Amino acid sequence: MHTPTLFDSVFLGGFECSTHRRHDGRRLDLIAATGHDRLAAEDYRRMAAHGLRTVRDGVRWHLIETTPGHYDWSSLLPMVRAAREAGAQVIWDLCHYGWPDDIDIWRPAFVERFARFAGATAALLRDEGVGEGVAAPAYCPVNEISYWAWAGGDMRRFNPMAERRGFELKHQLVRASIAAIEAIRAADPRARIVQVDPVIHVLPRPDRKGDAGAAEAARLAQYEAWDMIGGYAWPGLGGKPEYLDVIGVNYYSDNQWFLKGGTIGRDDPRYRPFADILAEVHRRYGRPVLVAETGAEGDARVPWLDYVTGEVIAALKADVPVEGVCLYPILDYPGWANDRHCETGLYGLCNEDGGRCLHQPLAAALERAQARVGALLGQPQYQAAQ
Repeated sequence: MHTPTLFDSVFLGGFECSTHRRHDGRRLDLIAATGHDRLAAEDYRRMAAHGLRTVRDGVRWHLIETTPGHYDWSSLLPMVRAAREAGAQVIWDLCHYGWPDDIDIWRPAFVERFARFAGATAALLRDEGVGEGVAAPAYCPVNEISYWAWAGGDMRRFNPMAERRGFELKHQLVRASIAAIEAIRAADPRARIVQVDPVIHVLPRPDRKGDAGAAEAARLAQYEAWDMIGGYAWPGLGGKPEYLDVIGVNYYSDNQWFLKGGTIGRDDPRYRPFADILAEVHRRYGRPVLVAETGAEGDARVPWLDYVTGEVIAALKADVPVEGVCLYPILDYPGWANDRHCETGLYGLCNEDGGRCLHQPLAAALERAQARVGALLGQPQYQAAQ
């Protein structure tokens, strides 16, 4: 049975850090919208109190490089130092859908600028003492390449608001990720890289058996970006197996669907167990796996965490190297499209000043989940701090 060792805690907390421009041109900044930029120190301490000693968080490129080649770290340094003081290990997202306004994402300069920015960030964190303890510094260069290519390159849902250019955007984001990895490792060879994308399952509708081939092609598309980064597909992009360090899989309740026909629910006998999906990802790449995002909204939060925990335990028993489970997002947040209050977090947003309210049912479910994994591993350090 696999025992997780890569991160400081098996359960992680993820802070929503999207910075894209919506279809109407408005830029989002979810770190600011949730008050996490102002309350980072308190937030990291809250996470530690719940045994969440590793977190996902974001570096806001659009704030840091407003002038080409000049970096203003004032939005990042307080967070880096707060994390260090709280003893939090952070997986830093370097490009979570957003980039500085002066860059054309379709041009080679995007890749070059992003690589320089990634290297400068890694050097800054190295000089700040990140990773001086047991845990290595960790980065997600480009978040959700596959989803971004679909939403921004095909569907015009957010930047760069294109249609029928998803595959082109996927290639560009893969180039950017590869260049960033090289720059990060040049600045800090200790760095671990987490390549994050959704995992899915797609079936033909029961009344459209002739769509089986198309459904399977849609399912296999989830691997395209990872295959490119690893050099298994489109090797001219420069991919290599060593760029696939840790595979970060994002998984939610709507990640299984019928082609042209709606979501497959967990009560459907055709629903594929999450443990099987985790095992397939590991078989394909032979790399450690992190559940980099998972969660639900409202009353679904508790049963969803119970389900995911059980599936991760099943995967661990089958010797699948699952290194952790990230509750995402760990704070309630305003919805991307309409600013509605999305109740997804361990902590809610109590008022306009960013006050935090604990969601007790999810806190209790997290403790149960930690106890289940801790009992399985026989190592109490994986359980919540008491």
